Amino acid sequence: MPLPLERIEWMPSPPLAPGGGPIDFDHLQRMTLGDAGIEQEVLTMFSAQSLQLVHTLAATPADASALTHTLKGSARAIGAFAVADAAARLEAVIARGSDVSAALAELCEAVAQAREAIEAALHRS
Repeated sequence: MPLPLERIEWMPSPPLAPGGGPIDFDHLQRMTLGDAGIEQEVLTMFSAQSLQLVHTLAATPADASALTHTLKGSARAIGAFAVADAAARLEAVIARGSDVSAALAELCEAVAQAREAIEAALHRS
């Protein structure tokens, strides 16, 4: 017996190469199904979370790898791909047991740029 098929609205996949800004707002819009209220909420939460995590990571806690992994996932979810990439590099440095200072500085810079873009976006709304 054939299954009934529903017609669903087509939604494009994320780009293979994200846009040029610190936040891929097209990706964010897809992830929030175009709900501007949810976009603002997740941007606000990410801004606060990312700042807290980089401050915590500066002290190189025992759970630094898990915290970095959390930040990487959160960043990918909202389209902050530069933050996610920097977090992935820091995660690899931590796994190797190497000096984290350069990778942490790169992550801090990526987070700062993402937070600036978020602040600008929130004030436009």
